[in-house]
Amino acid sequence: MAPPALSTGCNVTLPLDMTSFRNVALVWFCAIGTAFAQRSTPLPDKSIVYTVHDANAIAGYQTNPRVVRSMVDRLILAVTGQPDLARAWGLLIAPNDKVGIKISAAGGELFTTHHDVVTAIVDGLVAAGHPRSSIVVWDRSLEGVRGAGYKKADGFELKAIAPRDGYDLKATFTAPLLGKLVWGDVDYISDGGRSAPLSDTENTSNVSHFARIISSDVTKIINVPVMSNSTTNGIAGCLYNMTIPNIDNWRRFALGTGFGAESVAIIYANPVISQKVILNLMDGLAAQYAGGPQSQPNFALHHATLYASKDPVALDTIALKRLEDWRSKSNVPPIGRLASYVQAATTVGLGNSDPSRIEVKNVGR
Repeated sequence: MAPPALSTGCNVTLPLDMTSFRNVALVWFCAIGTAFAQRSTPLPDKSIVYTVHDANAIAGYQTNPRVVRSMVDRLILAVTGQPDLARAWGLLIAPNDKVGIKISAAGGELFTTHHDVVTAIVDGLVAAGHPRSSIVVWDRSLEGVRGAGYKKADGFELKAIAPRDGYDLKATFTAPLLGKLVWGDVDYISDGGRSAPLSDTENTSNVSHFARIISSDVTKIINVPVMSNSTTNGIAGCLYNMTIPNIDNWRRFALGTGFGAESVAIIYANPVISQKVILNLMDGLAAQYAGGPQSQPNFALHHATLYASKDPVALDTIALKRLEDWRSKSNVPPIGRLASYVQAATTVGLGNSDPSRIEVKNVGR
């Protein structure tokens, strides 16, 4: 009997016992080509990454709210080219949009997306006419947010992705890489007290489900990752922040292998994500170049810098170079191989990764 086949979505199937990387990679490049074909907007000749630095923004891991607000406001005005914040945010988001802000809370008290950054964004949205209570701020888990200063009095909805129920049964992503399901994944099968244990294949799947927050709860997303490396995916930047924390059965894409990492670009290309993210604002007030995205203060520094761009690939490219520079100075091995999906994202049409096609503009006072 022939082994069961794995559907790839590219009119190709792989028997489950064909595990060579070469065969899987061929199918995956087919998926890359399919995703690229679905992108109708050509890449710009130049992508702009705006940056603002102020040494007074952070000291002893404590941020200065006034300084941080000024930095965020300057970035938004620069990105939009508008003279005031209400018009700037109004240019990015329509009055009937349901707005979501995707933070990174994996770093705990010190390396969660800074509360002052999010507060400045929310206040700008309110100035543009969006009720504070209608704005959703989320991550897969919110374990780090209380220590980072988030509280109910902020007025916006602070939300985690509920295990199993927080994922959309109809919003799925299939990849030619089987994952071991765990409790909380939609398709996880409990043994239910059965006398016979589950077989190894009963809790494996090539399907991931997108979180309901991004599939149906919000129509526009502001992506606010922390400037950090990822021990499994190279950089926990813009592309990573919108993909790995927003799907179930995600561990197969965070195995420290090139194939798993490259999948990040394909996941981001899904319209559920790519057509909703309207701005990427990277929090580099405290940056971490090793051991991330979990908290590792020994590999962190006060960078006192924020970045913003409509191009997630260009911003990740700039951040990755800076992280690599810090790693080199500390004799830490490079992470470029694990972050190869940043270059793959250009193939998919998500943005520019060629430094010659990226312009960095410093937003002064």
